Amino acid sequence: MSNPKDSNLLWLSSLRFLMRHPWHFALSILGVALGVAVVVSIDLSNSSAKKAFSLSTEAVTGKATHQIQGAAESLDEETYRQVRLDAKVRKSAPVVEGYARLQGVNRTFQVLGVDPIAEAPFRDFASQEAGIELSEFMSGENTGLVSEMVAEELSVEIGDTLSLSVGGREFSLRLIGLIEATDDRSEQALESLLVVDISTAQRLFDMQGALTRIDLILPSDSEESLKKTINSVLPDGAAIVRSESRTETVEQMTRAFEFNLQALSMLALLVGMFLIYNTMTFSVVQRRPLIGRLRALGVTRNEILATVLKEAVLIGFLGTVIGIVAGIFLAQVLVKLVTQSINDLYFVLSVQELSIDLFSLGKGAVLGMGATLIAAFWPAREASQAEVSTVLRRSSNESKITERIVPLSLLGFLVALAGICVLLIPGGGIAAGYSSLLFMIVGFSLVIPLVIVGMAKVLRPVLGKISGLIGKMAVRGVVTELSRTSVAIAALVVAVAATVGVGVMVDSFRTTVVSWLESQLQADIYVQPPSSVARKADATLEPMLVDLLRETEGVADASTVRSVDVRTNKGTDNLVAINQGQAAKQAYQLKAGSENFWQRYTSESILMVSEVYAYRNNVALGDTLTIETDAGNAPFVIQAINFDYASDIGTITMSRQVYDQFFDDDAISGLALYAAEGVEVEQLVEQLREQSAGMQEVFIRSNKGLREASIEIFDRTFTVTIVLRMLAILVAFIGVLSALMALQLERSRELAVLRANGMTPGQLWNYVVTQTGVMGVMAGLLSVPLGILMAYILVYVINLRSFGWTLQFMISTEVLLQAVGLAILAALLAGLYPSWKMSKANPADALRND
Repeated sequence: MSNPKDSNLLWLSSLRFLMRHPWHFALSILGVALGVAVVVSIDLSNSSAKKAFSLSTEAVTGKATHQIQGAAESLDEETYRQVRLDAKVRKSAPVVEGYARLQGVNRTFQVLGVDPIAEAPFRDFASQEAGIELSEFMSGENTGLVSEMVAEELSVEIGDTLSLSVGGREFSLRLIGLIEATDDRSEQALESLLVVDISTAQRLFDMQGALTRIDLILPSDSEESLKKTINSVLPDGAAIVRSESRTETVEQMTRAFEFNLQALSMLALLVGMFLIYNTMTFSVVQRRPLIGRLRALGVTRNEILATVLKEAVLIGFLGTVIGIVAGIFLAQVLVKLVTQSINDLYFVLSVQELSIDLFSLGKGAVLGMGATLIAAFWPAREASQAEVSTVLRRSSNESKITERIVPLSLLGFLVALAGICVLLIPGGGIAAGYSSLLFMIVGFSLVIPLVIVGMAKVLRPVLGKISGLIGKMAVRGVVTELSRTSVAIAALVVAVAATVGVGVMVDSFRTTVVSWLESQLQADIYVQPPSSVARKADATLEPMLVDLLRETEGVADASTVRSVDVRTNKGTDNLVAINQGQAAKQAYQLKAGSENFWQRYTSESILMVSEVYAYRNNVALGDTLTIETDAGNAPFVIQAINFDYASDIGTITMSRQVYDQFFDDDAISGLALYAAEGVEVEQLVEQLREQSAGMQEVFIRSNKGLREASIEIFDRTFTVTIVLRMLAILVAFIGVLSALMALQLERSRELAVLRANGMTPGQLWNYVVTQTGVMGVMAGLLSVPLGILMAYILVYVINLRSFGWTLQFMISTEVLLQAVGLAILAALLAGLYPSWKMSKANPADALRND
């Protein structure tokens, strides 16, 4: 049959079949749509965050090609005079940069302090061309500029005052002008930017006489000669870096975070593939007699194959389109969660609107259509390859799956073995870890039919005693319809196993962090100003406040911490200077360390690095790090590696005594206080809060309070993971519902015969619900070993390769029981509608239609 008209008839026949089963058709589309929506939403959230950071960086960097940076986040402003006058580099501009929180509104602004006279070649925020009165901008105390869009959002006008909080200090800023955006791109770049005069910025950030950096424009043809000239006047610790280095550093920090979110989002699509496979198999099985007659009338195998694949294309296309649209709406929610995680872990980021990235939409379309066609190919091939004599018999399909149980199981073991081999590949990264996980899931799924048969033999006599004949029939029905029930159970197993795997991983992580916090937090009370990033102590305490708190009655001892970003031969790293003395020995858990480290660390140029830092930078005990200090480049030897779960990019730790030898910086980022014997800690906390009132906004928390706040941040960072896990379960639920509805349609004659032989509607309801419950029990029990296997790979492979953390593997009984309960509940809920439908069906109609 090669006539185009005949092909059209085949296609119309397919459409008629789909229209006769609207619920099944709709559920199939929904399964694809959900999988695509999750992938697209995560991709859009990540790309929106990237774009927001890129635009904000572009706004503050302007046309600068290079920057001069100091050793510890600051640079003496005398350096600018030397560069501009002594080195005669006219295209140079001083910059003071930081973050300020707008009081009364949950919004953080990036503050850019500039010199309007030197700004013209770099940025036009404060130029006369922009309509700004330079004399007022430069001479007016505490004045600033925001974009027209920001002013409209905040309902402020020129002359109004903005109340800001910077590191716990309160400031008032008068608005003297509005920056006009030239296009949508610049409008987005300016949405979280506050421009002030450099002297105002120095007051805001307590940086009198200091700069954050000096921007440069170095022409490519004279770049090297200009660098030599500039370097000749730079003080020790100052260095010239490319403007792009900031973006590159951020990309390195967030790469593993983004990849893991994308990989988890693919899980929903994988579960959706099970649904598509089940849908197309049902479609083929329902029309086996028709396909047999068509084959007998001369329709070729290729035409049957093409017809079934066309159905898959239609389902995939509709599901993908709906999924992309739904993904855009879902991304509106997820982008806030992703942004919150980035703010907690890495850097300040404000994403005011979702950016629609065509690449992300295209990726979702390719994955949606690709997954649909891959899942549909095997049922389509089965339909085209079957012999006419067998395709006319319904039982042939079940006999095939029965014959293939053992070969499928052997194949499953081989696929799982391949997954183990992937793990053993030297130098395998995160992608190899997830590839191994995929092999394990597929391998386990192939073994499921054999396990179902075995479980049915155990459950049949048990349910026979509980529910009698109906219980035995329900279990037997799962096996006799194995070609469909095994796929539905497998989809539910994978989705629930994902909840087990992620749940065990989160529990393991949480238990490890709680244990680490109990060891790390040795003091009774902790004092810290609010920081722009939760995990970073980038704000400092007022010296007068530090002295006041130290001398408070009831305080027996105190220790300090200073956190700064420094440049090393490995890049830009976080350096923590501590003066805890012998208390550090109890606080820090060492993974590896040289002898007498704690006796030497206060007097020698030695370091302790976190295990994450050691993993990311491939360093070990005895290696040397070169740090750019105020005294010049200085070598430090790594003599200890500690467990640290506060940062996934790693930290370097040295004693405050050694830090003071190399850095001209007496600032304090945090204060730890020890209560005198017999003093009630909570009462002392209240006393300290009263004494600090009106000086500087600070967090004064007890040991317990800080521990709870830390765990709250930890839980917040896993919110996205929990959402993705629930979406995967939703896809699986739809898969089970779809499979059960398919079974109801397939078995209408069988059930009609049972009704005709005296089975009551109530007994029929009991029969179907029992069968769905059995499927749920099987899925729940099977999800436990697969979930534990997934958790093992997540904890010991993917986590280790992503971040370098060593975690305690904790299997919670609660998580396992929840998984089994979730599987049973999902199956029972999915069986309610088919049960009701079957019990209400007229037996005569079913027998007549067969």
